[in-house]
Amino acid sequence: MIGDLGESLARSYLEAEGYTVLHTNWRHGHLEIDIIASKGDTLHIIEVKTQRESTAGFPEENVNRKKLKNLMAAADHYRMVDHRWKRLQFDICSIILAKDGHEFLFIEDVYL
Repeated sequence: MIGDLGESLARSYLEAEGYTVLHTNWRHGHLEIDIIASKGDTLHIIEVKTQRESTAGFPEENVNRKKLKNLMAAADHYRMVDHRWKRLQFDICSIILAKDGHEFLFIEDVYL
């Protein structure tokens, strides 16, 4: 499945960039966070979007206001479980799968 492959590639990318991945596919009720990671003193809530090269548009274009609101709600629930994070950041990891490799775009500090 493309989504699973994308999340695996995103995890490897983030770890190579110095992030510590705390959880993948963390759920609270119907809410889900693809990747929860930390770097320094910041908790990162990361939405992963993946698509094949031949698809029109860019993966990150599929993160809309409703998705961001759901991520924010999920992050609030997560922070009730893990109180140590004072700094919180929402990011998007956009991946395009190509025949000759993968293209990553990491968009930091996304907000409404």
